[in-house]
Amino acid sequence: MTSRQGRRRFLGAALCGAVAACGGSSDSANGGNSSNSGSNSGSSADAPVPAAQIDAAIAQLDTLANNLMTSTGVPGMSVAVVRNLQTVYAKGFGTRLVGSGLPVDSDTVFQLASLSKPIGSTVVAHQVGIGTVSWDTPVRAHLPWFTLSDPDVSAQVSIGDLYAHRSGLPDHAGDLLEDMGYDQTTILQHLRYLPLAPFRRSYFYTNFGLTAGAISVASAAGRDWATLSEQTLYQPLGMTSTSSRYADFIARANRATGHVKRNGQWVAGLGSMPDAQSPAGGVSSCANDMAKWLAMMLGNGVFNGKRLIDATALNAAISPQSQTAPAGGGQSAGYYGFGFNVGTTAAGRASYSHSGAFAAGAATNFVVVPSTGCAIVALTNGFPIGVPETLTAQFFDLVQFGAIQRDWFTLYSDALAGLTRPTGSLVGVAPPASPFPARALSTYTGSYNNDYYGPAQISDAGGSLLLTLGATPLRLPLSHWDGDTFTFTLVNENAAPGTISKVSFLSNQVTLEYYNAEGLGTFTR
Repeated sequence: MTSRQGRRRFLGAALCGAVAACGGSSDSANGGNSSNSGSNSGSSADAPVPAAQIDAAIAQLDTLANNLMTSTGVPGMSVAVVRNLQTVYAKGFGTRLVGSGLPVDSDTVFQLASLSKPIGSTVVAHQVGIGTVSWDTPVRAHLPWFTLSDPDVSAQVSIGDLYAHRSGLPDHAGDLLEDMGYDQTTILQHLRYLPLAPFRRSYFYTNFGLTAGAISVASAAGRDWATLSEQTLYQPLGMTSTSSRYADFIARANRATGHVKRNGQWVAGLGSMPDAQSPAGGVSSCANDMAKWLAMMLGNGVFNGKRLIDATALNAAISPQSQTAPAGGGQSAGYYGFGFNVGTTAAGRASYSHSGAFAAGAATNFVVVPSTGCAIVALTNGFPIGVPETLTAQFFDLVQFGAIQRDWFTLYSDALAGLTRPTGSLVGVAPPASPFPARALSTYTGSYNNDYYGPAQISDAGGSLLLTLGATPLRLPLSHWDGDTFTFTLVNENAAPGTISKVSFLSNQVTLEYYNAEGLGTFTR
C-alpha cells in the first residue's frame, strides 16, 4: 500500500478502528476489537447496566466535550444521546465558523462524510424489506451498464457485495477521478479499468463501489438516490434538516463550515462537494436529526411505534459480512456489515458504529451498544484528529465501566497523525545539485490519453510546462527536477499539503506518480 493509499484509507474508514484493536468501545471499517453483532443472549455482557451509571455518563458529557474543545481548539461540535428510544441529550459547542461568533447548537447541520454509508444502508434495507431488491440482487439487474474488469464478477456482484466492500475493487477506487471533477456516471463507468482482488475473498473500502450498489437500488425504485433517501427515510423520521444533496447543505442558514489546521491555527477549509459519491459521503444532518435515526436503529426498525424498516433486512446490515482484520494479539477479528462496522466492546457487548471524515474539515462518529439501550453521535467541523471518536469512546466507557478506561485522545490522535503527512517519493528529498538539463519543452508537449483517468494536456506556458487534466480541469505547473523528470504539487481531499508527484517522461509516454497507485498512471501521447 502506498503512503497516499494509506492516507485515503484513514480518511474513509479507519478513524475508529485505528485504535479499536486496543480493546476500545467502538469498531470501524478497518476493524479491531470485533467479533460479531449478534446477541450474546444469556451472557454477562447482556446484563443490564445500572441506570445510575448511565445517568452519570450523560451528566459528564458537557465536561468531556468542553475539555476536548479546549484542548484541541476544534471549532465546533454537536452531540446527541439516545436512551431507551428517547433523545436524552442534545447540545452544541463552539462555533460554526472561526471568527464569526455563530454558535453551534443541536440543529446545526454538518457534513457527515462516511456516516452517509450506514444511513444509506438503512435506505437500502427499507427497499429490501418491501421487496424492491434483496441484498443479494446483482447490481446489473437494475444498473445494466455497470462493468468491472472481470466479466464473471460483473455479472455476479451484488448490492450487498458493494456495501460490504468485497467486490475486489481496490481501496478507495474512483476517489481521484472525483477530485478531477468527473461526474458520478463517468466515475462508475471507469471502474471497469481497475484490477480486482479476489471476489468475495478480499476487503477494500470503496466509496464508489458502494455508490454503484446504491444507485442500482435507486434505479430499481424508479427515483434518484437523494429523492429515495428523502422519501423513504428522512421524511418518515422527521429529519427535516437532513439531505443527500450538497445544494441543500449549502442553503442551510445554520450550517457548520469545515476547518483545517494551518500553522497551528484552525482556518476554514477548501470545502467538499461530494454529490458524485452521495450514498457514500454526501449526507448532511444535525445532531437532533441523527438522534431520530439512532432511535429507529435502537428500535430495530421501529420509530414512534411504527415500523419503518423490516427487522430482517436491517439485521442483515448490522451483521458481519466482511472480515476487515484477523484475530491476533488477544483481540478478536474485525468485521464490516452492509455499511456498518460491527463488533463487540471491551465489555463484550455487541455494538455497531461508523466514522466519517473529510480532509477539508469534517469528523463524525456514532456508536450504538444495543444492550445498554444507548447510542451516541458526535459531529465536528474540524479536520479528523480523533475528537468525535474520543468523546463516544469516553461515553461508553462511563456507561459500561463507570470510569474512562484509557487516554482515548492520545490513542486516536497518534493513530491519525499520518493524515497530515505529505506523500510522494521525493518528499523531503533534496533536489540534485547538478541536475541533467531538460530537453526542449516541445519534446514533452502534446495531448496524452489514459483509459482510466482520461485525457491530459502538457503545454508550454511561457517557458515552463503546464499539466492540465480532468473534468474540472486541474492545472498543475511542472517544475524541472532532473533530466526528463519533473514534479508537481497538489493539495485536495486526497493529497495532504506538501505532496509532491514525480512526472516521468519516456518517449511518447508520461507517468504521473501520484496517479500510479494501481499502476494506471501512464499517459500515452
